[in-house]
Amino acid sequence: MANDTGLTFLREALPSGSAPLFGFDNSYARLPERFYARLDPTPVSAPRLIKINEALTRELGLDPGMLATPQAAEVLAGNRVAGGSEPIALAYAGHQFGNFVPQLGDGRAILLGEVVDRAGARRDIQLKGAGPTPFSRRGDGRAALGPVLREYIVSEAMAALGIPTTRSLATVATGEPGGRETVLPGGVLTRVAATHIRVGTFQFFAARGDGEALRLLADHVVARHYPDARDEENPYRALFDRVIARQAELVAKWLLVGFIHGVMNTDNCSIAGETIDYGPCAFMDTYKPDTVFSSIDHGGRYAYANQPRICHWNLARFGETLLPLLDDDTDKALAIANETLATFQGRYGAALMAGMRRKLGLFTEDDGDGALAQSLLDAMAEAQADFTKTFRALDPESDDKARPLFAEPAEYDAWAARWRQRLAREPHDAATRRAAMQSVNPVYIPRNHRVETVLASAIERDDYGPFEEFLTVLARPFEERAEFADYAEPAPADQCVYRTFCGT
Repeated sequence: MANDTGLTFLREALPSGSAPLFGFDNSYARLPERFYARLDPTPVSAPRLIKINEALTRELGLDPGMLATPQAAEVLAGNRVAGGSEPIALAYAGHQFGNFVPQLGDGRAILLGEVVDRAGARRDIQLKGAGPTPFSRRGDGRAALGPVLREYIVSEAMAALGIPTTRSLATVATGEPGGRETVLPGGVLTRVAATHIRVGTFQFFAARGDGEALRLLADHVVARHYPDARDEENPYRALFDRVIARQAELVAKWLLVGFIHGVMNTDNCSIAGETIDYGPCAFMDTYKPDTVFSSIDHGGRYAYANQPRICHWNLARFGETLLPLLDDDTDKALAIANETLATFQGRYGAALMAGMRRKLGLFTEDDGDGALAQSLLDAMAEAQADFTKTFRALDPESDDKARPLFAEPAEYDAWAARWRQRLAREPHDAATRRAAMQSVNPVYIPRNHRVETVLASAIERDDYGPFEEFLTVLARPFEERAEFADYAEPAPADQCVYRTFCGT
């Protein structure tokens, strides 16, 4: 089989007897044609492999040596189609900054297929920046290399932090320009996800009144991601319930590390509960609840502290799409949806408080723990303290590291006295507590100024040494290493990055 460029499947180019590059088994491509558009990636002129994620490659049950070959680079750039691949661009809709767009879809991404990893989980393999599709807008279809590298860095950092996320398998430089707003070197990211189905996928069919497609989609999601829901009295209510639970836990984990997604549109809200689409995302340095980094979020809709509210709003939109499946009676369906959605706040609050207790070294629960945590955050905001450094500096026996981070140390002293009173009611010794705290309070995050420095080195000087070193640092975020001490520091005043941009 060949595409319109005359390029053949990669499996036909491999030596006789070679194993296929990917062992694809494609369930989404077996859904009706209105769920996607079938097309091959658009070839590029000079593909160059920049990075292979060897650890993830092995996790997927793939051969890192095969992925590093020139033939594989052709596949990862979109110049060849691997054996077993059924390339498709997915259709979806979405609310973007609160405004509904009935058709969005993969405008620069093509799903190559699905693989089953070593743990038995099904994972999507997608190319981002693979060329125009029927869903492309404003002539896009390509990605700039800078945003591709940025997504690689931040998504892998999130994975190392233990936060559910899409992963980055590979990056390729295309040798061609890419990007929407300005002409920059082009790149292609190979992204791995539990799924690329979003709230916006359900909205696409709901907006068209396509009840059959909604049921097919919901059944597909249940079978693939929530098989236990099939045994419930109302499987679609169970589906809604499980997506709510995953999203509540996800957004709580974001807040616990100071992460700001930047564009929490419904088309960026994964049904599998993974962080997806790293555009204008960032980690806070100074703790400010109203922090916004996205250059297009003028009203602060997706500010750090607004993320739980927006997550709840997105899930309400998901519930609306499920109404025809929840019950034939509209009033009953609405009551079921509202009752299920009402569980979000409790789940989010419980996940956030459990995580905050771990950050503060608390092993037991006390009614005053929420107020204790909030008083620390208030003091940090007042003192403009660094979010990551402050939590890492907390020590059950010493204030030597944390106290100097506050412009007014007396504010810290007052809080620390309350904290130690609370610790005195705990059963564990200081060493156990310290180790537990250090296992959840990272030393290293992908600080914005570091990301920008790494990208500048790669794009402007074709020097990927800083990129590789940064990945080495971020792969073990909780382990303090003297040789990487500078990576733990916030940005100097003249290097602060206040705006990030959409790009992938």
